[in-house]
Amino acid sequence: MNHQLMLQGIGMTSQRTRTRLIQRLRDEGIKDDRVLDVIEATPRHLFLDEALAHRAYEDTALPIGHNQTLSQPYIVARMTELLLENAPRRVLELGTGSGYQTVVLAQLVSSVYSVERIKPLQDKAASRFKLLGLDNIRYRHADGGMGWPELAPFDGILVTAAPADIPRELLSQLSEGGRLVIPVGETSQELVVVTRRNGRFEEKIVEPVKFVPLLAGIIR
Repeated sequence: MNHQLMLQGIGMTSQRTRTRLIQRLRDEGIKDDRVLDVIEATPRHLFLDEALAHRAYEDTALPIGHNQTLSQPYIVARMTELLLENAPRRVLELGTGSGYQTVVLAQLVSSVYSVERIKPLQDKAASRFKLLGLDNIRYRHADGGMGWPELAPFDGILVTAAPADIPRELLSQLSEGGRLVIPVGETSQELVVVTRRNGRFEEKIVEPVKFVPLLAGIIR
């Protein structure tokens, strides 16, 4: 997909501000140019309330309401980079939130299936997908911890909230060779990559992280 569509949001901030963010991500170890190009072209301020939009290109997490956050650009870039290593086409995202991570993914894979438990957040995200002209995103209001089994298997699964342990339900929805990127833990959290190979699951701890908890149930 042509991520140049995203450039319509550039009017609110200078290209120089975005370029500084991309250089910082490079300095922090993000190497995939596809990911960096998409993050530079995506208007992150559109995913925040107007009062916080001036902070959109800082490398920090920001509140989006309902005790949820817009993940910092480094985490978005790192998780996306890890997911792309297995060249996924169909990706399941758990925790649509503002829709920012969803939009980044949608510019890099064929199809994104995104689940959100908080309906007001999903409604806002859906309006942003429409505004940006993205037609390869499907979304669902449901308990994210259960995934989207009706549409499984997925080549990649990305989770944007932290369960105490890796949900078995998600592992069963991975295709052979598929990859799950997920923060795990309660007081102490780690970013974990799980790859399905020959029916077995190989786990790799990447780095410490801090996410909101993955909660059960839905909010209308």
